[in-house]
Amino acid sequence: MLRIHFTAEDLARTRVAATIGVAAETYYSLELLRGSGDSPHFRSWRAAVAGRMGANTRPLTSLLPVRGPGLDLLALMGDGPCLEHAVDNLLHAPAARLRREFEGIDFPLEHLPWARRVSEGDREARRELAEALRACHRLAVEPYWHKGRSELAALSSRYMNVLLEGGVDLLLRSLCAPLVRWRPPVLEAPYPRMVEVHLRGRGLIVTPTVFSPHSVSLLWDPLDTTQPPRLTVPALREPLAGGGSAGAAGVAGSSGRNLESLLGRTRAAALRVTAEGSTTTELARRLNVSVAAASQHATVLRNADLITTSRRGGSVLHRITPLGLALLSSVTTTEP
Repeated sequence: MLRIHFTAEDLARTRVAATIGVAAETYYSLELLRGSGDSPHFRSWRAAVAGRMGANTRPLTSLLPVRGPGLDLLALMGDGPCLEHAVDNLLHAPAARLRREFEGIDFPLEHLPWARRVSEGDREARRELAEALRACHRLAVEPYWHKGRSELAALSSRYMNVLLEGGVDLLLRSLCAPLVRWRPPVLEAPYPRMVEVHLRGRGLIVTPTVFSPHSVSLLWDPLDTTQPPRLTVPALREPLAGGGSAGAAGVAGSSGRNLESLLGRTRAAALRVTAEGSTTTELARRLNVSVAAASQHATVLRNADLITTSRRGGSVLHRITPLGLALLSSVTTTEP
């Protein structure tokens, strides 16, 4: 049993995020492949992917632990949806951070020399790991990400609406019932062992996931205790299916161009970003434009009823509307 204790300050700082990031989702997919579960949501995905892992993916798959917790790619590579941004974070991570992250992980004996090279910050080892992450993503995640991303956007949008309309209390009551129970001031969830977590004013980030091998999990960075933990909840409501890598890539390019023809390239990219929830500053950074330009693009999308804009604290939050999500889901798009 997992028991998360909230204070009034924790409730005020609880929020919803759209994703744990492409790197963590990819690592989760590998844990899911190795596990013995037989969830109907992943049955066809597992059958299609399991036999395709090979030498190009081994630098990452060899870092799956024998038992216990694995690598925290969320902490190492961030929660961004862009794979290349995640890779860049890995390549520039401080060597001390890498060493601390690898400490205490129960790697298979035959892979210990490789794990040690990575943990010591060897530049070539980092590049090999980055290439393996790209290969694993291409095989296990990319062909299925259109559906997965739509599910993430739908659930995070629903949770954000619940949070804005009914507050944190209603949000916590809405999480994965009856598995998760909100008994103020404690949130209870199934867990392999008894764990008591006191948030101590940090708050909680509720984050949907596609490939998590667990019904509910709690992620936190022991090297940065100022950051709020994340409670991950499953987003899939139907079996995960993809259209095949080559065919999907062709459709993605064509449909992405159709969306750009309709909205313009930058506004199409802006709509994709708001599917994950975004402040104006974040939108400007992701689009590589000024904050003023990002605000103008958001205004056009809002006037077309494709996004909504609300103020939360000192920030303005842009979120995709059901109409915008329907437009985005009607085409298979690529990352901006």
